[in-house]
Amino acid sequence: MDATLILGLAAGFFTTISFVPQIQKIWKTRSAEDVSKKMFLAIALGVALWLAYGIILEQWPIIIWNAISLVLAGAILALKYRFG
Repeated sequence: MDATLILGLAAGFFTTISFVPQIQKIWKTRSAEDVSKKMFLAIALGVALWLAYGIILEQWPIIIWNAISLVLAGAILALKYRFG
């Protein structure tokens, strides 16, 4: 594995896991009052565009981490809808 691939995988991993604490907090407190729906809609759109870009370039780190990020951002939006 070359250094560029490792860098891309590491960057994507840390960016993607940044969504997890928000999901955990919403689930634990059963409240999403302080979560901005507009921000997460913008994040989801941006991530979807990055995913499309990665697919076009056939760059697996971009594809993998943005696909996971899109699922996590979608989960936050679903929790926002459910818990407010």
